Amino acid sequence: MEKKEGFFERFFGISKNGSTMKIEILAGVTTFITIAYILILNPQILADPYVIMGDAVMAEKISNGVFIGTCIGAFIGTILCALYAKVPFAQAPGMGLNAFFAYTVVLGMGYSYNEALVIVFISGIFFIVITAIGLREAIIRSIPDAVKMAITPGIGLFITIIGLKNAGLVVGNNATLVSMVDFAQWRTEGGDIVLICGALVALVGLIVIGVLHAKGVKGSILFGIIAATIVGIPLGVTKLSAFDMNIASKFRDFADVSLFKMDFAGLFAGENLVSTVLTVTMLVLSFSLVNMFDSIGTLMGAAKQSGMIDSDGEIIHMKEALMSDAISTAAGALVGTSTVTTVVESSAGIAAGGRTGMTSLVTALLFLGAIIFAPIVNIVPGAATAPALIFVGILMLGNIKDVDFSDMTNALPAFCTVVFMPFTYSIANGVAVGLIMYCFIKLFTGRGKEIKALTWIISLVFIFRYAFMTLG
Repeated sequence: MEKKEGFFERFFGISKNGSTMKIEILAGVTTFITIAYILILNPQILADPYVIMGDAVMAEKISNGVFIGTCIGAFIGTILCALYAKVPFAQAPGMGLNAFFAYTVVLGMGYSYNEALVIVFISGIFFIVITAIGLREAIIRSIPDAVKMAITPGIGLFITIIGLKNAGLVVGNNATLVSMVDFAQWRTEGGDIVLICGALVALVGLIVIGVLHAKGVKGSILFGIIAATIVGIPLGVTKLSAFDMNIASKFRDFADVSLFKMDFAGLFAGENLVSTVLTVTMLVLSFSLVNMFDSIGTLMGAAKQSGMIDSDGEIIHMKEALMSDAISTAAGALVGTSTVTTVVESSAGIAAGGRTGMTSLVTALLFLGAIIFAPIVNIVPGAATAPALIFVGILMLGNIKDVDFSDMTNALPAFCTVVFMPFTYSIANGVAVGLIMYCFIKLFTGRGKEIKALTWIISLVFIFRYAFMTLG
């Protein structure tokens, strides 16, 4: 007798995509654990301008409100990826965009937290419109193969450097910019023992993941994170101290300062309305350009990694994925958080075997549950999730073999795409510099006819952005 398929199997087509329910659940948990740090960092970053300005009361209110807003915003974006786009991608407030929100717009330019939310909301509406008319899809199609093939390995290096930094394996150095952690510090008085222990925990996790993956163990990344977390307990990296369970105060502050608290009147209250509108327009474009190319780069890299590319080289469910990203940006502003976007850490779940929206459904429900169970989630230290990012970097870097290095007019743009992502800490910068290099090297070698009109337009927009837009 033929076994009857369950609802989730039919809805997501799990077996048709070469996966199983167990793998999808493990992948969803892996993605969540890998990105859960945003639940801690995003409230801190958005509240930090008020800490610097000495308004501790407002800082605490914003931190509490943004925590709930981050959970809800990430849930909305990720559940859209699950049920509407049916892709194994997660969404959450983007790192870098939240720093631009806090330190450039609020602290540097003097806008309030609630006024800055309006700018994010407008950029979200702009995204919805250009996605609905197909412009974002057209932009993706205008990206030349030389740059497209370089995006996945570029993201691989980008998340590798994030992982190395989170692990404490790579540290700042005034002489050389970066260097490896000095493990011999344990012998010197005043050495950063916590940093060394964190680096050791990350190395243990990376070895565990590598060994399990080599042996074909499903869920190797998640098991590596768990193993690193356990090893971190005796080393003092994993903290089992008492947790703040005062959820009621977080909900109260969320209602007071974050939920539907965008300040349109304050944003446009300047004496010179024309100047205010121009400034706001520039800020909206700044948010939009970075967000759009961060999300496009992430979608293209993750789609290729998960095999979600059709015979024409198109991303499967691309328009739905882009619309999910656009809606979540606007929805995130409504609940009080900075730009919600497709996160590069989705690659961890994909590397763990996630292939359908079931992965995203699990991640989305965990984001919602984190409102109550965040203290448990917070047990996992950054040093334990770092090896997951490093390992995914290994898998994604393997795609470098698809880059055409035999033709310098393709090799130079591809190289710039790859290296500018990690070394400028931005996926958008990698794509932008790759496109600019592609246009000019093709033009000056007499092959300008190979450049699409929209590719030129995008490149010129980015040149304008770098010349005139302050991005913090």
